[in-house]
Amino acid sequence: MDADEARIAKVFGTKKVPEVSKKTLLRYRSYLLQQFDRKMVLTGREDFPWEEKYVIGPGSRSEYEKLKKTNPSYTDEYELIDIAEGEVKENDLLARVKRLSDNKNFEIGLSWLTTKEEKGKDYQLLDDFATWAVNW
Repeated sequence: MDADEARIAKVFGTKKVPEVSKKTLLRYRSYLLQQFDRKMVLTGREDFPWEEKYVIGPGSRSEYEKLKKTNPSYTDEYELIDIAEGEVKENDLLARVKRLSDNKNFEIGLSWLTTKEEKGKDYQLLDDFATWAVNW
């Protein structure tokens, strides 16, 4: 078992990393809410699904800039409001966030988010969660 797997298994108090399911996601949610510093600044781990055609595809730059005003972007900075209780979408938890530039609220898959600072406890917590949500 590598270090990532050991940290993830510790969340569940098990020797093996469990599969992603609604039950295990909600258990992970409880753990994260106990551990997170709610003042952390979040941003996107990579371009969000709606942005792909603009970031790596043929989408228009001007259209992208217009859409970023009403949609969350991986380049934005967010504050965590909460992680939706009982809601799971595509084997992911839904993070309720507030965009810092205009105070607009969004729901974004938690595995799509990371901390602005690429170090520290909250960065590791989100990185471990994303690793688990994507790979198990």
